[in-house]
Amino acid sequence: MVTILLYVVVIAVVAAALFFLASVVFGRGEEMEPLPEGTTATALPARGISGRDVRALRFSLTLRGYDAREVDWALDRLAVEIDSLRLRLREAEPSEAVVEDAPGDDV
Repeated sequence: MVTILLYVVVIAVVAAALFFLASVVFGRGEEMEPLPEGTTATALPARGISGRDVRALRFSLTLRGYDAREVDWALDRLAVEIDSLRLRLREAEPSEAVVEDAPGDDV
């Protein structure tokens, strides 16, 4: 019975060592390097946000995912930009003015 317990303990230790070695060699599978502690790459221009700016956004990771304050800030900035663009588009569209009847078109 003691022999079986010893085998289980040895297998667990070897598995943990292999897992640690693989995680050191291959990393955590991230596409980009982790940001230094206390910094953030969350930045958007003051005006004229483009798709490239949105794709370049990076948020700090916390224990349970992304930092919610950074995500909320980015979403608020994008909402303001979308509202601004929609307003400018509405102002640029030709107004649907009532077409006045030209003189002599009476039937």
